[in-house]
Amino acid sequence: MGASSSTDNKELSEKREIESLAASTGALPLLQRSFSKLVDSQTNTISFQSFKKCFCLSYNTTTSEGDQKVPDSFPRLLENLGSSFVDLFFVPDKEGLSWVEFAKGYVKCCGRMSASMSFNTLLRVYSVTAKNAGFSLKLEFESDEPDCKINGSISTVDLVMFLWMCWTMSWDGRRAKSGDSNGCLFLPDISHLILSALVSCTESGNSLDVWDTDVSGLELELPIGKFLTWALTTIPNISECLTHFCNSRLQHSLNVEDGSGPSKSTGGEDSASKTCENTLLTCGRAWAISLTCKNTISEEILSSCFPCNSDETNENLLYRSYHHGKGMNRLWSNVEGYHAPILVIVSASCGVDHEGTSIERKWVIGAILQQGFENRDMFYGSSGNLFSISPVFHAFSSSGKEKNFAYSHLHPSGRVYDANPKPVGIGFGGTLGNERIFIDEDFAKITIRHHAVDKTYQPGSLFPNQGYLPVDALVSDVEAWALGGKAAREVQEAYKKREELFTDQRRKIDLKTFTNWEDSPEKMMMDMMGNPNAPRKEER
Repeated sequence: MGASSSTDNKELSEKREIESLAASTGALPLLQRSFSKLVDSQTNTISFQSFKKCFCLSYNTTTSEGDQKVPDSFPRLLENLGSSFVDLFFVPDKEGLSWVEFAKGYVKCCGRMSASMSFNTLLRVYSVTAKNAGFSLKLEFESDEPDCKINGSISTVDLVMFLWMCWTMSWDGRRAKSGDSNGCLFLPDISHLILSALVSCTESGNSLDVWDTDVSGLELELPIGKFLTWALTTIPNISECLTHFCNSRLQHSLNVEDGSGPSKSTGGEDSASKTCENTLLTCGRAWAISLTCKNTISEEILSSCFPCNSDETNENLLYRSYHHGKGMNRLWSNVEGYHAPILVIVSASCGVDHEGTSIERKWVIGAILQQGFENRDMFYGSSGNLFSISPVFHAFSSSGKEKNFAYSHLHPSGRVYDANPKPVGIGFGGTLGNERIFIDEDFAKITIRHHAVDKTYQPGSLFPNQGYLPVDALVSDVEAWALGGKAAREVQEAYKKREELFTDQRRKIDLKTFTNWEDSPEKMMMDMMGNPNAPRKEER
């Protein structure tokens, strides 16, 4: 009897510990509802085979953004993803999956852990899935622990499929929220991420012509050590796709009675592919930027990839020079009053040296302003990020040394001569007159300086082969995207309505002041001009 009591106490203690760890993730209510939905009342366990069906992925069609080719082996990878995911984390008893093992498996894959451990877990998911699909990998895990050492390398093809697998895991959960669960998988253009990894992790990557390189045709091996470093610094939040995938599959089990497979509806592929149509912020670029951000900003950026419906497409686009016109005044009329994070994206072109000749090349950079635009004659802001977006993606966060995050200045109104006028335009980093990025007031020219002039953001080139000297480029397009949610847009709309009201009031003329001609200043002036010597009675 004493042994039985001791065993019961041990099981109860283990249950409480696992539930506490699950509660720390915020998913304990979801786990409890899912278990009660899937559990067999006779055995008080979940059938392992039916549980695997909850994680099965099947898509009728697969399309990609741009011209990027989808490997023929990628659909086979997705077919094995669900079963490999369950086998890796959930260990059933003889009768099935008990509550403790169910919660323990969730904590193992989605519990709170360091960024490196979480990424190792994600990489292990890909490794197990790829092997079950019949692929040969050069990755070796020294143990089953999440913080174990990884040896070997990852090929370019494996990198493409690994990133697309991560995208699919995020897409699977968000497409259900947006009502786009019609069995169509849309894959973004990730060539800028692939080139970023190649340039950072391989010696031959520095000699690539990143503007004309087709990443699908490359056969390079990335040392796993350098790849891990690149991933943790460039896309640190990519492992969150594990939580999105697991939560969405469990939530789906609550919505489908038989617990098998995704439901079917219409509109999935088109809503994503048309979300950022003809804008600088494509789905692939939005996803890459979101992987560097956290919390609400990341979700707002991803909302451009996962719209709730077609009517909300590009609702976060505050300004685009292609539609609204170029210049500070045009920008200001669209962003004034928006006091929340804003993503600014600039497309430009300049001459780049290539094999002794200068070739016109296009590139895209971006920046996040945490507090929106302010009309000041000095730098402002508490934090921010710079991005080299295309053709190679890099993120430059705050260095913590200075706080010259953003500068935006309009022509001063109501002033006369100024001996030392401040620059009119938009700047990021550096100092006044020596900014790391500066866009002139007409949005015709952008100046990029070497990171040595800037102590606010991390060092690095904003476009390939930047060099040490300042580079003047021609601006093609400028976009400003709202990242503050509906509440910030409502505040801006209220601000605009107040400004319109004040403007209308100033335009109105009180005609009563002009009805009495005898008392008007105009009549007095006319009389004085007609006979200036005529005596007039002074009114007191």
